[in-house]
Amino acid sequence: MTSIAVIADSIACITKEQTENYHIKIVPANIFFNGQVYRDFIDISSAQAYEFLVKAPEFWKSSAASPEDYLKAYRELSEHAQSILVVTISSSLSMFYTSAQTAKEIFKEESPQTNIEVIDSETAAAAEGLIALAAAQTAAEGKTFDEVIAVAKKVKARVKFVGLLESIRHVYRTGRIPKVASEIGSMLSIKPILTGSNGLIHFAAAARTKQSGIDKMLQIMRNHIGDSEPVRVAVMHADALEEAEKLKERVAAEFNCVEIFITDFSPIMGYATGRGTLALAYYKEDRLD
Repeated sequence: MTSIAVIADSIACITKEQTENYHIKIVPANIFFNGQVYRDFIDISSAQAYEFLVKAPEFWKSSAASPEDYLKAYRELSEHAQSILVVTISSSLSMFYTSAQTAKEIFKEESPQTNIEVIDSETAAAAEGLIALAAAQTAAEGKTFDEVIAVAKKVKARVKFVGLLESIRHVYRTGRIPKVASEIGSMLSIKPILTGSNGLIHFAAAARTKQSGIDKMLQIMRNHIGDSEPVRVAVMHADALEEAEKLKERVAAEFNCVEIFITDFSPIMGYATGRGTLALAYYKEDRLD
C-alpha cells in the first residue's frame, strides 16, 4: 500500500471532472437554507445555491466541515492510501484547517501507519484548488509523498487570486464593512477588485464598469507574471458562465497558458460577493527549456 490521496474542501472550486480524473476527495462545507442542510458540491450545485441566495438570503447560512467530516474522509481513504495530503482554505477565513488538524491528531491513534500532511493554503477559491490539483497531478505521476508535498508548497508560494465583483452591495455580509457603506457603494456602481495575500482577501482597486474592471484584473495578473511566462489559470464565475467564457478567451489570447479552465466560484464566498462575480486564480509554471 503506497498510494497517495489528496483532499480539498468544496470552496476550492475544483470541477467534478478534475476530482474524478485525479481522485481528489472533496470535504464539503454545509449550506443551510430554509430548514434544510445541503452538502456543498455534493447535494447541491453552485447554480442551485445561487438561486437560494437570490430567493431568500436571510435564510441562507453556511458552516465549515467538522473534525468528524475529516475523520470520515481519512478512514475512507486510508483503506487504499498510505499517505494523505490535505489542502484547506486559509485558516484566517474559515475553520477547515482547524478541523482537518484536529481530525489528524485523533486519527493518529486509530491508524498510526497513515501519513497525513495538512497544508493551510493561505488563500481561497481556485487559488487553493490549483494547489490541490498540482499535488494530485504529481501523485498521479507516481512521485513520492515528499515530492507531492514539495510541489504543493511551491504552488502555494506562487499562486495568486484576483476577483471582480458585480457590485459592492453584499460585502457587508462578511462583517468587514457596514451595510450602509456597501449600499452607498452600490448606488455609485462601484465594482470592487479583490486580491488574496497573507491568508486574507483584500480590496485592491475599484472600477465603474465591468469591462474596465476586467482590464484592471488582467493588468494585475500581467504585473505578476508578464505576458510570455507559462501560466496555469482557473477562470471562476458566480452564475455568469457566458462572461466567464469570454474572459477565458481573452486570457488565453493574451497570456501563455499551459492550462486554463472554467469553474464555478464557490457560493460559500459568493454569499458575500454576489452573483456576477468573475475571478482568476493563476501561477507561473516552470519553463521546460
